[in-house]
Amino acid sequence: MANETHNEILLGAQGRLVIPAALRKSLDLKQGERLVARRVGDSLVLERPAAIKQRLKKRFQHIPTEVSLAEELIAERRHEASRGEA
Repeated sequence: MANETHNEILLGAQGRLVIPAALRKSLDLKQGERLVARRVGDSLVLERPAAIKQRLKKRFQHIPTEVSLAEELIAERRHEASRGEA
């Protein structure tokens, strides 16, 4: 990443983190904004919900819009259940 910024963040009381002002500004983070925290290996990743939604849309963009994954899963489960009853 070209604009990668390195900052140390101190883990405070009750596990609170304070994101340094320069980093908040560079990411345009506003007070009260919600971030989603997830573990990736030994790292903590914080990201906006919109970024997660965008990543998931990109991951599944190859699936035609007329295809319902839920309907396919239900049909598959029904088929498996009917095979188990025989």
